[in-house]
Amino acid sequence: MSDSTTQRKEGGTRLPAAAAAPSLSVVTPSYQQGRYLERTIQSVLSQGIDDLEYVVYDGGSTDETVEVLKRYEDRLHWVSEKDRGQSHAVNKGIRATRGEIIGWLNSDDIYYPGAFRKVLDTFAAHPEVDVIYGDAHHIRDDDSIIDDYYTEPFNFERLLEICYFCQPAVFFRRSVVERYGAIDERLHFCMDYELWLRLAQNGVKFHYLKGEFLAGSRLHESTKTLSQRPKIHDEINAMMLRRFGRVPDQWVFNWAHCICDQHGIPRTSGVRFATWVGAWSVWGSIKYNRTISRRVFRTAYDWTVGSTLVKLRDSMARRVAKP
Repeated sequence: MSDSTTQRKEGGTRLPAAAAAPSLSVVTPSYQQGRYLERTIQSVLSQGIDDLEYVVYDGGSTDETVEVLKRYEDRLHWVSEKDRGQSHAVNKGIRATRGEIIGWLNSDDIYYPGAFRKVLDTFAAHPEVDVIYGDAHHIRDDDSIIDDYYTEPFNFERLLEICYFCQPAVFFRRSVVERYGAIDERLHFCMDYELWLRLAQNGVKFHYLKGEFLAGSRLHESTKTLSQRPKIHDEINAMMLRRFGRVPDQWVFNWAHCICDQHGIPRTSGVRFATWVGAWSVWGSIKYNRTISRRVFRTAYDWTVGSTLVKLRDSMARRVAKP
């Protein structure tokens, strides 16, 4: 079926309605990532899990994506059609699957060998756990490792200040989506972070597989988390405001650093950078929270007045030390 704006292609087989539900369903949202998609698919299908359900929801890519999908359509279900973005594609995939456990892998990321077995064994051993997350790497175009993705043991207060979950290394029970809602389709950058916060806010049990590297998250020029940082921070702060009534101070500071980067103020410029980031932090606090917290005020003071005084002190000390 096609029209002037939408082309739809479907492939793959579905389990009969009477069949037992698979233990794990993996959803891959995709758009114009054909150069990476085959490695993504292979990383799923090579896990050696029999009761696996895998779906790819593509947003109508015009690159080699459909050709790649056709090569694997006997082992997965795929749809390529215009959608409303990544969040919408993930939700379509979740609704189309039946597995008790859900994995979400973007079309340029990969799972590491043995990841599924570790996750499924942990869920089986801990029925009280609803979300499992492990460690991950940032990887290059050729899958080589750049560095470790920063991850830490679960703590809700810390999660409010930093998203320390690597999205492809997170797996969750379908029941939490049924109880607390799926991906917020208004979001284009921080939809995963909002979901983790929402689940944590509702008391969902998280379990950290420390030291178990489950996935690789790709960094490249087209990665939207590198190329659109100002929009990302605006979206995160707006989301925080809607969900919690205020933006945590740390995210105000993050926004201020981002604005300085956007204006070309180098972080190596010392007092100049400190002064500007302090001023932007105050403005950000007013912009989002309509007030200046004690922490923001004190930090901005240290960055502006404090750093200037230190510079003057050091300058005077050098003058006095001259013969």
